[in-house]
Amino acid sequence: MNIFNSKKSKTPTSNQTALPEIVLKYIHDGVITTDKNGVIQFINPAAVNMTECGSADKAVGFDCSLVVKIESKEGRALDESENPLIQAMRANQPIESMQVALIALQSEKRIPIALSILPVENASQNRIVTFRDITKELEEEGEQTEFISTASHEMRTPVATIDGYLSLCLNPQTATLDERARGYLTAAQAASKHLGKLFQDLLDVTKLDDGKIRPHFEPAEMVGLIKSISDGYIEQATEAKITFNFGSNDLSSSEHRMNQVVYSFIDVNFMREIMDNLVENAIKYTPEGGSIYVNVRGDGDRVLINVTDTGIGISSDDLSHIFQKFYRADNSDTREIGGTGLGLYLVKQRVEAMGGRVWAESAFGEGSTFFVSLPRISSDEYEKRMIVVRQLQNQERMMAASRPQTKPAASQPAPAQIATPQPVVAQGAQVKSPPVQSAVSPSPPTTNNPPVVKQNNINNNLNGEKR
Repeated sequence: MNIFNSKKSKTPTSNQTALPEIVLKYIHDGVITTDKNGVIQFINPAAVNMTECGSADKAVGFDCSLVVKIESKEGRALDESENPLIQAMRANQPIESMQVALIALQSEKRIPIALSILPVENASQNRIVTFRDITKELEEEGEQTEFISTASHEMRTPVATIDGYLSLCLNPQTATLDERARGYLTAAQAASKHLGKLFQDLLDVTKLDDGKIRPHFEPAEMVGLIKSISDGYIEQATEAKITFNFGSNDLSSSEHRMNQVVYSFIDVNFMREIMDNLVENAIKYTPEGGSIYVNVRGDGDRVLINVTDTGIGISSDDLSHIFQKFYRADNSDTREIGGTGLGLYLVKQRVEAMGGRVWAESAFGEGSTFFVSLPRISSDEYEKRMIVVRQLQNQERMMAASRPQTKPAASQPAPAQIATPQPVVAQGAQVKSPPVQSAVSPSPPTTNNPPVVKQNNINNNLNGEKR
């Protein structure tokens, strides 16, 4: 008897038919299916409990974004243009495990979740929305982050000491060396600086992951700001024998795009760190004779920035991982260049903290383009926010002038005067300076949150949304 010739049942048993329903009933992840318009067709018990929508019957037929109310992981309200759930539904695009905060409808409790959206390739164009409570995961990550932060902070001191002594050894006024010894010490100092950079990146990552570094928003004219940052790298690119251009690499549209004026509401220091990482990477991975293009333009309700190079490029296998913490492409070219594997992760964290998105397009050997998309504000909104900035600055000046002036003791030097930072450089300015903390930090742009939908009146309040 051949056991492999046994016939399979042509029709599923009742147990087999009920199995998917059992799985969806007992799993801890929230699962919702919608039609192509985002209207809920099915919601499992876990999703009902997490959203506090009352029951599955009360949720079915309503817009998913009204039941699954989310805000950024930093606690910032999201308008429609920033809401990943709404945008993914409209564009029929997937989302893979994006961290956001779920707002329970009745208790208004904030639950950190990993949100995923999967478009279904069928005639109805359904969407599957899943979300998982990651509270315990974040607590464990917090403990790991605290350890890394403490260790990195403690190790920076001996590394700085080593670097200081190496600098003294390499100084002709304090030490006499032959060429061989100087070469050894120069290599040791380069390794010491690299180690110091790694510890600093680790500290920045842990502070941002822990929420200890929060964006300080201010209105910005983006073309002038990005140009001022980019111009600081012209000399470095020239030394590397690389052509550096600000504006599109499409000469027919370069002038039009260069003259475009676009505004956003951002953290200027975050923006400097983002551009520093992207431009430095472009220079690092572009060989002699190559080119780099930096461009800024308005794209509907978004500000789109791109850094394009003609460098070594990124393979398709590596492209989906490059923004992960500590990830580095492993090939002969990248091994020679070196790096910490944290730069692009920092870029991603800072872009998302400002309500933006970052991605890359590349092919190995054909160069790369990194895109940063940020919320755009109108010129009227920019002027309104600038009025608030100026008012706050004037208040600070008046408060400072009203304070009693104390004369410093004769044995002590007078404190240095700190200039009040002005909001964002003017278009076309060419300045490279270390990041400074803005003196004024207006609250990030928010929209008025719609009233919370309570269990006992969900049908009444959402009747107009039911389709």
